[in-house]
Amino acid sequence: MTARALRERLRQQEILAELGVLALQGTEFHALIERTAGLTAEGLQCEFCKVLEYIPGDNRLLVRAGVGWDAGVVGKATVGADLASPAGFALRTGKPVISNHLENKERFRTPELLLEHGIHRAMNVILQGDGKPYGVLEVDSRSSGEFTEHDISFLQGAANLLGMAIERQRFERDLKAALDHQEVLLQEGNHRVTNSLQLVASMLSLQAGSAGPEMRAQLQEAVSRISAIARAHQRLYRTRQISSLNLGDYLTDVCRDMDDAAAHCDVSIAVDEGVIVATDRAIPISLLVTELITNAAKHAYGEGEACPVVVKMRRKGADRIVIAVRDKGQGIPKDFDYKKSKGLGMRIISAFLSQLDAEMTVKNRKPGAEFTIDIPLVAPEKGS
Repeated sequence: MTARALRERLRQQEILAELGVLALQGTEFHALIERTAGLTAEGLQCEFCKVLEYIPGDNRLLVRAGVGWDAGVVGKATVGADLASPAGFALRTGKPVISNHLENKERFRTPELLLEHGIHRAMNVILQGDGKPYGVLEVDSRSSGEFTEHDISFLQGAANLLGMAIERQRFERDLKAALDHQEVLLQEGNHRVTNSLQLVASMLSLQAGSAGPEMRAQLQEAVSRISAIARAHQRLYRTRQISSLNLGDYLTDVCRDMDDAAAHCDVSIAVDEGVIVATDRAIPISLLVTELITNAAKHAYGEGEACPVVVKMRRKGADRIVIAVRDKGQGIPKDFDYKKSKGLGMRIISAFLSQLDAEMTVKNRKPGAEFTIDIPLVAPEKGS
Protein backbone atom coordinates (compact mmCIF):
# COMPACT_ATOMS: atom_id res chain seq x y z
CA MET A 1 0.00 0.00 0.00
CA THR A 2 1.40 3.42 -0.96
CA ALA A 3 1.83 6.20 1.59
CA ARG A 4 -0.91 8.19 -0.17
CA ALA A 5 -3.33 5.26 -0.10
CA LEU A 6 -2.59 4.72 3.60
CA ARG A 7 -3.28 8.39 4.36
CA GLU A 8 -6.56 8.18 2.45
CA ARG A 9 -7.66 5.09 4.38
CA LEU A 10 -6.70 6.59 7.72
CA ARG A 11 -8.70 9.70 6.84
CA GLN A 12 -11.67 7.49 5.96
CA GLN A 13 -11.45 5.84 9.40
CA GLU A 14 -11.37 9.29 11.04
CA ILE A 15 -14.45 10.31 9.02
CA LEU A 16 -16.36 7.19 10.12
CA ALA A 17 -15.42 7.92 13.74
CA GLU A 18 -16.60 11.54 13.35
CA LEU A 19 -19.90 10.40 11.84
CA GLY A 20 -20.32 7.97 14.74
CA VAL A 21 -19.86 10.79 17.26
CA LEU A 22 -22.36 12.98 15.38
CA ALA A 23 -24.90 10.18 15.37
CA LEU A 24 -24.42 9.47 19.08
CA GLN A 25 -24.72 13.16 19.96
CA GLY A 26 -28.25 13.17 18.56
CA THR A 27 -27.42 15.77 15.90
CA GLU A 28 -30.50 17.33 14.28
CA PHE A 29 -31.52 15.10 11.37
CA HIS A 30 -31.12 17.49 8.44
CA ALA A 31 -27.74 18.69 9.73
CA LEU A 32 -26.67 15.06 10.15
CA ILE A 33 -27.51 13.98 6.60
CA GLU A 34 -25.93 17.13 5.14
CA ARG A 35 -22.75 16.50 7.12
CA THR A 36 -22.79 12.84 6.11
CA ALA A 37 -22.97 13.83 2.43
CA GLY A 38 -20.08 16.28 2.80
CA LEU A 39 -17.80 13.92 4.73
CA THR A 40 -18.58 10.97 2.47
CA ALA A 41 -17.68 12.99 -0.62
CA GLU A 42 -14.44 14.05 1.08
CA GLY A 43 -13.57 10.49 2.08
CA LEU A 44 -13.95 9.24 -1.50
CA GLN A 45 -12.56 12.42 -3.08
CA CYS A 46 -15.70 12.86 -5.17
CA GLU A 47 -17.34 16.05 -6.39
CA PHE A 48 -20.89 14.86 -5.66
CA CYS A 49 -22.75 12.97 -2.96
CA LYS A 50 -26.44 12.71 -2.12
CA VAL A 51 -28.76 11.16 0.43
CA LEU A 52 -31.84 9.80 -1.33
CA GLU A 53 -35.10 9.20 0.55
CA TYR A 54 -37.51 6.61 -0.83
CA ILE A 55 -41.02 7.99 -1.49
CA PRO A 56 -43.23 4.85 -1.77
CA GLY A 57 -46.29 6.61 -3.21
CA ASP A 58 -44.29 7.90 -6.20
CA ASN A 59 -41.86 4.98 -6.40
CA ARG A 60 -39.12 7.61 -6.62
CA LEU A 61 -36.03 8.57 -4.64
CA LEU A 62 -35.93 12.22 -3.50
CA VAL A 63 -32.60 14.05 -3.12
CA ARG A 64 -32.97 14.92 0.57
CA ALA A 65 -29.39 16.21 1.08
CA GLY A 66 -26.23 16.51 -0.97
CA VAL A 67 -23.10 18.35 -2.04
CA GLY A 68 -21.92 19.50 -5.46
CA TRP A 69 -25.34 19.74 -7.10
CA ASP A 70 -26.81 22.75 -8.87
CA ALA A 71 -29.26 24.97 -7.02
CA GLY A 72 -32.77 23.51 -6.97
CA VAL A 73 -31.67 19.87 -6.86
CA VAL A 74 -31.65 19.17 -3.11
CA GLY A 75 -35.17 18.80 -1.77
CA LYS A 76 -36.76 18.71 -5.24
CA ALA A 77 -35.03 16.41 -7.75
CA THR A 78 -35.92 12.70 -7.88
CA VAL A 79 -34.59 9.58 -9.57
CA GLY A 80 -36.34 6.33 -10.37
CA ALA A 81 -36.58 3.61 -7.72
CA ASP A 82 -36.99 0.72 -10.21
CA LEU A 83 -34.45 -2.03 -10.86
CA ALA A 84 -33.23 -0.32 -14.05
CA SER A 85 -31.88 2.58 -11.98
CA PRO A 86 -28.56 2.07 -10.08
CA ALA A 87 -30.03 3.66 -6.94
CA GLY A 88 -33.27 1.73 -7.36
CA PHE A 89 -31.38 -1.55 -7.72
CA ALA A 90 -29.45 -0.88 -4.49
CA LEU A 91 -32.73 -0.04 -2.70
CA ARG A 92 -34.64 -3.07 -4.00
CA THR A 93 -31.92 -5.70 -3.57
CA GLY A 94 -29.87 -4.29 -0.68
CA LYS A 95 -26.76 -4.90 -2.78
CA PRO A 96 -24.16 -2.16 -3.40
CA VAL A 97 -23.83 -0.95 -6.99
CA ILE A 98 -20.62 0.27 -8.66
CA SER A 99 -21.16 1.97 -12.02
CA ASN A 100 -17.72 2.97 -13.30
CA HIS A 101 -18.80 3.57 -16.90
CA LEU A 102 -22.29 5.04 -16.94
CA GLU A 103 -21.95 6.06 -20.57
CA ASN A 104 -21.95 2.40 -21.66
CA LYS A 105 -25.52 1.91 -20.38
CA GLU A 106 -25.08 -1.87 -20.50
CA ARG A 107 -26.87 -2.71 -17.28
CA PHE A 108 -28.65 0.35 -15.92
CA ARG A 109 -30.45 3.42 -17.16
CA THR A 110 -28.45 6.57 -16.38
CA PRO A 111 -30.69 9.04 -14.51
CA GLU A 112 -31.19 12.41 -16.20
CA LEU A 113 -29.86 14.14 -13.09
CA LEU A 114 -26.48 12.47 -13.60
CA LEU A 115 -26.41 13.23 -17.33
CA GLU A 116 -27.13 16.90 -16.65
CA HIS A 117 -24.15 17.11 -14.29
CA GLY A 118 -21.72 15.20 -16.51
CA ILE A 119 -21.37 12.24 -14.16
CA HIS A 120 -19.22 9.36 -15.48
CA ARG A 121 -19.23 6.99 -12.50
CA ALA A 122 -21.34 6.36 -9.40
CA MET A 123 -21.70 4.14 -6.34
CA ASN A 124 -24.92 3.37 -4.46
CA VAL A 125 -25.57 1.57 -1.15
CA ILE A 126 -28.80 1.07 0.76
CA LEU A 127 -29.66 3.22 3.79
CA GLN A 128 -31.49 1.02 6.28
CA GLY A 129 -34.08 2.64 8.50
CA ASP A 130 -36.29 1.41 11.31
CA GLY A 131 -37.33 -1.98 9.96
CA LYS A 132 -37.48 -0.73 6.37
CA PRO A 133 -35.09 1.05 3.99
CA TYR A 134 -34.88 4.82 4.34
CA GLY A 135 -33.31 5.19 0.91
CA VAL A 136 -29.86 5.24 -0.69
CA LEU A 137 -26.48 6.91 -0.12
CA GLU A 138 -24.79 7.71 -3.44
CA VAL A 139 -21.48 9.25 -4.52
CA ASP A 140 -20.84 10.48 -8.07
CA SER A 141 -17.84 11.74 -9.99
CA ARG A 142 -17.09 13.40 -13.31
CA SER A 143 -13.58 11.92 -13.38
CA SER A 144 -12.65 8.85 -15.41
CA GLY A 145 -11.17 6.83 -12.54
CA GLU A 146 -12.76 3.70 -11.07
CA PHE A 147 -14.39 2.94 -7.75
CA THR A 148 -13.14 -0.19 -5.96
CA GLU A 149 -14.46 -2.69 -3.44
CA HIS A 150 -12.60 -0.77 -0.71
CA ASP A 151 -14.52 2.36 -1.70
CA ILE A 152 -17.76 0.42 -1.35
CA SER A 153 -16.71 -0.69 2.16
CA PHE A 154 -16.20 2.92 3.24
CA LEU A 155 -19.47 4.06 1.64
CA GLN A 156 -21.39 1.21 3.29
CA GLY A 157 -19.79 2.08 6.64
CA ALA A 158 -20.99 5.69 6.34
CA ALA A 159 -24.46 4.46 5.31
CA ASN A 160 -24.61 2.05 8.27
CA LEU A 161 -23.79 4.83 10.74
CA LEU A 162 -26.40 7.13 9.20
CA GLY A 163 -28.90 4.26 9.15
CA MET A 164 -28.29 3.65 12.87
CA ALA A 165 -28.91 7.35 13.53
CA ILE A 166 -32.12 7.25 11.47
CA GLU A 167 -33.30 4.20 13.39
CA ARG A 168 -32.37 5.81 16.70
CA GLN A 169 -34.15 9.08 15.92
CA ARG A 170 -37.31 7.32 14.75
CA PHE A 171 -37.20 5.09 17.81
CA GLU A 172 -36.76 8.07 20.14
CA ARG A 173 -39.73 9.90 18.59
CA ASP A 174 -41.94 6.86 19.11
CA LEU A 175 -40.53 6.29 22.56
CA LYS A 176 -41.27 9.81 23.78
CA ALA A 177 -44.89 9.45 22.69
CA ALA A 178 -45.27 6.23 24.70
CA LEU A 179 -43.00 7.02 27.65
CA ASP A 180 -45.77 7.98 30.10
CA HIS A 181 -47.38 4.55 29.74
CA GLN A 182 -44.52 2.28 28.68
CA GLU A 183 -41.27 3.43 30.25
CA VAL A 184 -39.89 -0.07 29.99
CA LEU A 185 -39.44 0.51 26.25
CA LEU A 186 -36.41 2.66 27.05
CA GLN A 187 -34.69 -0.29 28.68
CA GLU A 188 -35.44 -2.36 25.60
CA GLY A 189 -34.02 0.41 23.43
CA ASN A 190 -30.80 0.49 25.46
CA HIS A 191 -30.58 -3.28 25.21
CA ARG A 192 -30.88 -3.12 21.42
CA VAL A 193 -28.35 -0.31 21.14
CA THR A 194 -25.90 -2.27 23.30
CA ASN A 195 -26.27 -5.37 21.14
CA SER A 196 -25.86 -3.34 17.95
CA LEU A 197 -22.73 -1.60 19.25
CA GLN A 198 -21.23 -4.91 20.36
CA LEU A 199 -21.87 -6.29 16.88
CA VAL A 200 -20.18 -3.28 15.26
CA ALA A 201 -17.19 -3.66 17.62
CA SER A 202 -16.89 -7.35 16.70
CA MET A 203 -16.96 -6.56 12.98
CA LEU A 204 -14.25 -3.92 13.37
CA SER A 205 -12.13 -6.35 15.40
CA LEU A 206 -12.36 -8.88 12.58
CA GLN A 207 -11.35 -6.24 10.06
CA ALA A 208 -8.42 -5.19 12.26
CA GLY A 209 -7.09 -8.73 12.21
CA SER A 210 -6.40 -8.51 8.47
CA ALA A 211 -5.18 -4.89 8.38
CA GLY A 212 -1.66 -3.46 8.46
CA PRO A 213 -0.11 -2.24 11.75
CA GLU A 214 -1.16 1.42 11.43
CA MET A 215 -4.66 0.60 10.24
CA ARG A 216 -4.98 -2.06 12.96
CA ALA A 217 -4.16 0.51 15.64
CA GLN A 218 -6.80 2.91 14.26
CA LEU A 219 -9.43 0.18 14.16
CA GLN A 220 -8.60 -1.01 17.68
CA GLU A 221 -9.10 2.55 18.98
CA ALA A 222 -12.50 2.61 17.29
CA VAL A 223 -13.33 -0.77 18.89
CA SER A 224 -12.37 0.57 22.34
CA ARG A 225 -14.62 3.62 21.98
CA ILE A 226 -17.58 1.65 20.69
CA SER A 227 -17.13 -0.90 23.50
CA ALA A 228 -17.11 1.92 26.06
CA ILE A 229 -20.41 3.22 24.69
CA ALA A 230 -21.85 -0.30 24.77
CA ARG A 231 -20.82 -0.74 28.41
CA ALA A 232 -22.42 2.59 29.35
CA HIS A 233 -25.72 1.50 27.78
CA GLN A 234 -25.43 -1.93 29.36
CA ARG A 235 -25.26 -0.34 32.80
CA LEU A 236 -28.54 1.46 32.09
CA TYR A 237 -30.14 -1.76 30.91
CA ARG A 238 -29.34 -3.42 34.25
CA THR A 239 -31.06 -0.77 36.38
CA ARG A 240 -34.72 -0.02 36.95
CA GLN A 241 -34.06 3.69 36.88
CA ILE A 242 -35.27 5.36 33.70
CA SER A 243 -35.27 9.16 33.60
CA SER A 244 -32.55 9.78 36.23
CA LEU A 245 -29.88 7.95 38.18
CA ASN A 246 -27.25 8.23 40.93
CA LEU A 247 -24.23 9.59 39.08
CA GLY A 248 -21.70 8.52 41.74
CA ASP A 249 -22.81 4.88 41.59
CA TYR A 250 -22.92 4.97 37.81
CA LEU A 251 -19.39 6.42 37.44
CA THR A 252 -18.07 3.91 39.97
CA ASP A 253 -19.46 1.08 37.83
CA VAL A 254 -18.02 2.64 34.66
CA CYS A 255 -14.55 2.92 36.23
CA ARG A 256 -14.78 -0.68 37.41
CA ASP A 257 -15.58 -1.65 33.82
CA MET A 258 -12.44 0.21 32.68
CA ASP A 259 -10.39 -1.89 35.11
CA ASP A 260 -11.90 -5.07 33.69
CA ALA A 261 -11.49 -3.98 30.05
CA ALA A 262 -7.81 -2.96 30.29
CA ALA A 263 -5.64 -5.06 32.58
CA HIS A 264 -2.88 -2.42 32.82
CA CYS A 265 -5.33 0.26 34.04
CA ASP A 266 -5.75 0.81 37.79
CA VAL A 267 -8.65 3.22 38.17
CA SER A 268 -9.69 4.42 41.64
CA ILE A 269 -12.66 6.71 42.22
CA ALA A 270 -14.02 8.84 45.06
CA VAL A 271 -17.44 10.51 44.76
CA ASP A 272 -19.85 12.68 46.70
CA GLU A 273 -22.97 10.68 47.44
CA GLY A 274 -26.51 11.49 46.37
CA VAL A 275 -25.79 13.31 43.10
CA ILE A 276 -28.85 12.61 40.91
CA VAL A 277 -28.67 13.49 37.22
CA ALA A 278 -30.86 12.94 34.15
CA THR A 279 -30.01 9.77 32.25
CA ASP A 280 -29.39 11.64 28.98
CA ARG A 281 -26.63 13.61 30.75
CA ALA A 282 -25.19 10.66 32.67
CA ILE A 283 -24.23 8.85 29.44
CA PRO A 284 -22.09 11.65 27.89
CA ILE A 285 -20.56 12.36 31.32
CA SER A 286 -19.52 8.71 31.67
CA LEU A 287 -18.18 8.61 28.09
CA LEU A 288 -16.21 11.81 28.72
CA VAL A 289 -14.61 10.25 31.82
CA THR A 290 -13.93 7.05 29.87
CA GLU A 291 -12.21 9.01 27.09
CA LEU A 292 -10.02 10.87 29.62
CA ILE A 293 -8.99 7.60 31.28
CA THR A 294 -8.20 6.11 27.86
CA ASN A 295 -6.20 9.23 27.01
CA ALA A 296 -4.14 8.82 30.19
CA ALA A 297 -3.48 5.15 29.47
CA LYS A 298 -2.36 5.98 25.94
CA HIS A 299 -0.24 9.09 26.48
CA ALA A 300 0.77 9.44 30.14
CA TYR A 301 2.68 6.19 30.51
CA GLY A 302 5.20 4.17 28.56
CA GLU A 303 4.27 0.98 26.78
CA GLY A 304 3.69 -1.85 29.24
CA GLU A 305 3.74 0.41 32.31
CA ALA A 306 1.04 0.21 34.96
CA CYS A 307 -1.55 2.94 34.50
CA PRO A 308 -2.86 4.33 37.81
CA VAL A 309 -5.63 6.91 37.33
CA VAL A 310 -7.60 8.69 40.05
CA VAL A 311 -11.13 9.97 39.38
CA LYS A 312 -12.88 12.30 41.83
CA MET A 313 -16.37 13.77 41.66
CA ARG A 314 -17.64 16.45 44.04
CA ARG A 315 -20.55 18.84 44.26
CA LYS A 316 -20.07 22.52 43.44
CA GLY A 317 -22.99 24.35 44.92
CA ALA A 318 -26.52 23.14 44.33
CA ASP A 319 -26.49 22.82 40.56
CA ARG A 320 -22.98 21.86 39.40
CA ILE A 321 -20.43 19.10 39.83
CA VAL A 322 -16.68 18.94 39.30
CA ILE A 323 -14.97 15.80 38.01
CA ALA A 324 -11.17 15.48 38.11
CA VAL A 325 -9.23 12.78 36.25
CA ARG A 326 -5.58 12.61 37.26
CA ASP A 327 -2.74 10.34 36.19
CA LYS A 328 0.75 9.99 37.64
CA GLY A 329 2.60 9.86 34.36
CA GLN A 330 4.93 12.12 32.41
CA GLY A 331 2.70 15.23 32.38
CA ILE A 332 1.73 17.34 29.40
CA PRO A 333 3.71 19.79 27.22
CA LYS A 334 3.70 23.41 28.44
CA ASP A 335 2.11 24.62 25.21
CA PHE A 336 -0.65 21.98 25.22
CA ASP A 337 -4.12 23.34 24.34
CA TYR A 338 -6.82 20.69 24.04
CA LYS A 339 -9.05 23.11 22.10
CA LYS A 340 -6.46 23.22 19.31
CA SER A 341 -5.57 19.54 19.38
CA LYS A 342 -6.11 17.65 16.11
CA GLY A 343 -6.08 14.26 17.79
CA LEU A 344 -9.32 12.30 17.52
CA GLY A 345 -9.46 11.67 21.28
CA MET A 346 -9.35 15.37 22.18
CA ARG A 347 -11.84 16.20 19.40
CA ILE A 348 -14.27 13.67 20.91
CA ILE A 349 -13.67 15.13 24.40
CA SER A 350 -14.37 18.63 23.04
CA ALA A 351 -17.59 17.37 21.44
CA PHE A 352 -18.85 15.96 24.75
CA LEU A 353 -17.85 19.15 26.61
CA SER A 354 -19.90 21.17 24.12
CA GLN A 355 -22.85 18.81 24.44
CA LEU A 356 -22.79 19.10 28.25
CA ASP A 357 -22.10 22.88 28.24
CA ALA A 358 -19.11 22.01 30.44
CA GLU A 359 -15.70 23.65 30.93
CA MET A 360 -12.38 21.83 31.27
CA THR A 361 -9.03 22.96 32.67
CA VAL A 362 -5.75 21.06 32.32
CA LYS A 363 -2.85 21.34 34.77
CA ASN A 364 0.49 19.63 35.24
CA ARG A 365 0.95 18.01 38.63
CA LYS A 366 3.98 16.44 40.23
CA PRO A 367 3.77 13.81 38.97
CA GLY A 368 1.30 13.58 36.08
CA ALA A 369 -1.50 15.74 34.75
CA GLU A 370 -5.02 16.56 35.93
CA PHE A 371 -8.06 17.23 33.77
CA THR A 372 -10.84 19.01 35.70
CA ILE A 373 -14.35 19.37 34.29
CA ASP A 374 -17.00 21.76 35.61
CA ILE A 375 -20.45 20.47 34.59
CA PRO A 376 -23.97 21.82 35.17
CA LEU A 377 -26.26 19.10 36.53
CA VAL A 378 -29.13 20.27 34.34
CA ALA A 379 -28.84 21.11 30.66
CA PRO A 380 -29.31 24.86 30.11
CA GLU A 381 -32.42 25.85 28.22
CA LYS A 382 -31.90 26.59 24.54
CA GLY A 383 -31.39 30.25 23.84
CA SER A 384 -30.42 31.02 27.44
